[in-house]
Amino acid sequence: MKPFIAHIVSNLRLTMRERTVFFFNYAFPLFFFFMFATLGKAKETNSIAAVLTSVLTIGLLGNGFFGGGLRAISERENGILRRYKVAPPGALPILVSGLVVGVLQYLPVVILMLFLSIAQYGMAWPANWISFFTFVIIANFAMRSMGGIIAAVANSMAESQIIIQCLYFPMMLLSGATVPISILPEWAQNLVQFIPSTHMVSGLQGILLKQESLLDNWKSVAALIITTLACTLISLKVFRWEKGEKMPPRAKAWVLAVLAPFFVIGAWNLQSKENLNKTKMLDRELARKQSILIKNARIFTSTGTVIEGGSVLIRNGRIAQIITGTSPEGKTLNALEIEAAGKTLLPGLIDAHIHLGAPGGIYEDASKYQDLKLNEQRLKAYLYSGITSVRSTGDWVDTMLDLRKRERSGEVLTSELYAVGPLFSAAGGHPTQMLKYLPQNMQALGESQFVRLPKSEAEAHQMVRELKIKGVDGIKAVLESGTEKSPMARLDLKILRAICAEAKSQGLKSVVHTSKAVDVQDAFEAGADGVEHGSANDMLPDDLLKKMAASGFYYDPTLSVFDSLRMIGDQDFARLDDSLLQQAVPLDLVKSTRKLMTLQAANLEYAVDMNRVKANLKRVFDAGVRLVTGTDAGNPLVFHGPTIQYELELWVAAGIPADRALIAATRTSAELLGQGSRIGTIEVGKDANLLLVDGDPVKDIKSLSRISAVLLKGERIGRNSLLKDEDE
Repeated sequence: MKPFIAHIVSNLRLTMRERTVFFFNYAFPLFFFFMFATLGKAKETNSIAAVLTSVLTIGLLGNGFFGGGLRAISERENGILRRYKVAPPGALPILVSGLVVGVLQYLPVVILMLFLSIAQYGMAWPANWISFFTFVIIANFAMRSMGGIIAAVANSMAESQIIIQCLYFPMMLLSGATVPISILPEWAQNLVQFIPSTHMVSGLQGILLKQESLLDNWKSVAALIITTLACTLISLKVFRWEKGEKMPPRAKAWVLAVLAPFFVIGAWNLQSKENLNKTKMLDRELARKQSILIKNARIFTSTGTVIEGGSVLIRNGRIAQIITGTSPEGKTLNALEIEAAGKTLLPGLIDAHIHLGAPGGIYEDASKYQDLKLNEQRLKAYLYSGITSVRSTGDWVDTMLDLRKRERSGEVLTSELYAVGPLFSAAGGHPTQMLKYLPQNMQALGESQFVRLPKSEAEAHQMVRELKIKGVDGIKAVLESGTEKSPMARLDLKILRAICAEAKSQGLKSVVHTSKAVDVQDAFEAGADGVEHGSANDMLPDDLLKKMAASGFYYDPTLSVFDSLRMIGDQDFARLDDSLLQQAVPLDLVKSTRKLMTLQAANLEYAVDMNRVKANLKRVFDAGVRLVTGTDAGNPLVFHGPTIQYELELWVAAGIPADRALIAATRTSAELLGQGSRIGTIEVGKDANLLLVDGDPVKDIKSLSRISAVLLKGERIGRNSLLKDEDE
């Protein structure tokens, strides 16, 4: 042990005398630290954790390749190593001392930059600080040992510099330390998964931003440890004491050999996309931590108050302050500014009834109906349109839950998704008739994903409990008897009561698809929390409306889907010319729908009187029933995207005051989702899911389509790039 300690002490004393050590280990990282923090506006964007990660990674690379590799070669060429040749322990103490001294040199600057990040830029002390320092030490050992391999196989200082530059700059530029991985082309994103420093960046960011532990980054930690051991053993085998000893050219292959663990991880990541997904999540986390001041806006709070000329401060994804009157400058609050004079800020809109698996139009290419990737694109179209939350009320349940998981993790940037379903119905009832359009070999799978057909009350209770365990956000049942031409089996009311009772006991809201006044009454009396579609065929009785209003019952009229039937019958496709719709919906779908939508009104099995539908809505509103906004998007001519804008235009045309319609599309719909404490109003402490539009939608409801900015959890959405993949 004494030779090891002696070498460490001697090595540390020698290195601290060198000016280059001071420059590369202290001055160089600090220069980059302040430069990156200034250029990245670390205070305003709250991105100091990313700055710290970048600078630490650059420092680890420099400490390993230049501090470890070049210095070892210098000592050999200057004859220093020859003096140790006769020492009994051999080369091992020299190699180990190089690793330990590298850590001892680098830890002070890590502590200094961590202190500056906290004191100067407001970063929180790492929750897993032991994991943080341990990861830095392990990474330092790995980079120093790689520097040792370079020193072992290079025959001269000039040769070592070529090898170092071939490794150092790719690791610095392509790892995410200096250039975000997300902006690289796809081939480059795949390539960087094989680079060791990529895993240092993702590991440090995960620990600092998401409070991850070493165990959460076990693959990267294992690769760094294996690299350290492999490099040390190989360096020991090929160690050279004197300048005159030469290595054959094939020895350079050892440099690639020690990267083998990262080749394995890279191959795994190419297949699993695990590290790329983690990078996206970390980018999302950073984007949602920035501070933003929206200045001088008209603020429709959805609480019953409108602030004329106010400002909203957002920090860490939440509304931190609402300022009335003269707004301070963003720089005084360490916040980025969005000037909003002449604009209206309101909570993000909510569509409480969509079917994400259906396109809303007609494809010429039939294969697109089975393309699950389109679900994500449709969900992005909602966010593009300022609809920050949507509720799927009848799709393949596992597909929706998987997409919801990816959305909530930040892996994909879309509107918030809530999954309600599968649909409880009777055998032969709606929507089982849709399953016949599936290929024969997929019908059984479709039934398990799309519907539940309980035969008894006990079975209904069990099915609801199973869906609760599965993780759905709500329960939907169907009361639909069809038409004279196409009658359908109707769900037994005893079973419906069992469904609603079990949903309530499980903390899930239950809604019922209805089409007639008797359906609405039966759903209400069965204990449901609300109805979808309401009554399009007959008027709701006054006594029922009074009971619904008194109980807090939710009513979702879905005027859009009824108006789509009118459009088809009248061959009125003016809706397809809407500017926002054409921006959000793929143009090929719009064009093919216009071309193929040729049904005539006489051919419709089910048509509605829009005047009666609107009159029913007005009576429901006048009675004080709680209204929510859903559109039944996915049905023909109800495209995914700017659905709520058109829905509210129909409401206003039916006589609903615009301000009350806006409250239904925000606060009340958030309450139906069970998210009223988090979204739906502009109040301090709530998530910053916000929509900024030109003009005043209370005076002109069409202003909702003139979108200036959309924010989701405090992240300002780059709308131009959001649908880029779809355009391509």
